[in-house]
Amino acid sequence: MKQFISFVIKEARHILRDKRTMLILFGMPVVMMLLFGFAITTDVRNVRTIVVTSQTDHRTQAAVERLAQSEYFTITQTARTPQEAERIIRSQKADMAVVFANGFASKKGGLQFIVDGSDPNMAQQWTNYAQQVIVNPQSSLVNVRMLYNPQVKSAYNFVPAIMGMLLMLVCAMMTSISIVREKEKGTMELLLVSPVRPLMVIIAKAVPYLVLAFCILITILLMARYVLDVPLQGSVLWILFVSAIYILLALALGLLISNIAQTQLVALLMSAMVLLMPVIMLSGMMFPVESMPQVLQWIAAVVPPRYYIDAMRKLMIMGVGIGEVMKEVAVLSIMAAVLLAVSLKMFNTRLE
Repeated sequence: MKQFISFVIKEARHILRDKRTMLILFGMPVVMMLLFGFAITTDVRNVRTIVVTSQTDHRTQAAVERLAQSEYFTITQTARTPQEAERIIRSQKADMAVVFANGFASKKGGLQFIVDGSDPNMAQQWTNYAQQVIVNPQSSLVNVRMLYNPQVKSAYNFVPAIMGMLLMLVCAMMTSISIVREKEKGTMELLLVSPVRPLMVIIAKAVPYLVLAFCILITILLMARYVLDVPLQGSVLWILFVSAIYILLALALGLLISNIAQTQLVALLMSAMVLLMPVIMLSGMMFPVESMPQVLQWIAAVVPPRYYIDAMRKLMIMGVGIGEVMKEVAVLSIMAAVLLAVSLKMFNTRLE
C-alpha cells in the first residue's frame, strides 16, 4: 500500500510541476463558464426593432411603448412601409420589424413580423417574445409559466453541458496522454517491472486525475451557484454520486485510448475525434437530440455525456430525486463497466 501511495504522489507531483497543464485544467472551466454564462448565450436581449405603423391611436401607441420598455427589444427607428423596413433589415441595421395593420386599434387588423431569419431559432424566439409583449399590457410574457427556469436564462442549459464536456476531456484525454507519455519515453517498462503490480500502476496514474476531476466539478458548481445564479435544486450528494460514475467511465475510456495509441499526438487526436466532437454535437449540449435525423439519434445513444448531461439537468435544475434519473445512472454504469473490462483486458493482453 505504501508503494501504491508513493506512485500516486509521484504522479501528482508530475502534474503539479507542469504549470501549463494546471492552467489548462483549472483555467478552462473558469473561462468556459464565463463564456457560456455571459457571452455565448441564447437569451433574448436588445433586439434591434423597427416599428411600421400608419396611425398613432392609443392602442397602437401603448403597444409600441411596451416594446420600448421591454428589456428584450430596442426600437431603433420607424418606417412608413413594410418594404422600407425590409430594406433596413437587409442592410443589417435592424433585426426585426413590427408592422401594425390599419385595423389594429379596432381589433380588425393584426400584426406582421419581418425578421432576420439567418438564425431560425433566435428569429422564432424574437417573434414569440414580441407577440407576447404586444398583446398583453400587464406582462412581457403572456401568462406563460416557465417551470424550472422562470428567467429563461441559457446558463441553466449550458452549465450541466459544460460539466459533461470538461469532466470527459480532463479524465479521458489527460489520462490517456499521461499513460502514453510513459510509453513514448520508455519509462512504462520500468514502472511495470517495479514491485507494484501493473494494474496498480495504472490505477495510481488515474487517481490524481480523479481528484482533479472532483476539484473541477466543485469549481463549476460553485461558479454556477454564486456567479451565474444557477440553482442547485437537487441533492448535492446525488450530483456527486452520478458524477463519480461518469468520471470512472471517462477514466476507463482514457485507459482504452492509451492501449491503442502509441504516441501522445495519436492519443490527442483520438481523444479529440472520439470525445470532443461527439460531446459538442451529439450530446444535446448545443442541439436537441430529438430534432436530429434518426441515424444521428442512434449514434447519440452511445455517447456517454448525453446521459450525464440529462441527469445533471434533472438533478440541478429540476430538483428531482435519484429515482427520476435511474435510467441515466444505469446506462452510465453499464458503459463504465464495459469500458473498464475491455480496457483492462487489452492492457493485460499487451503485457502478455
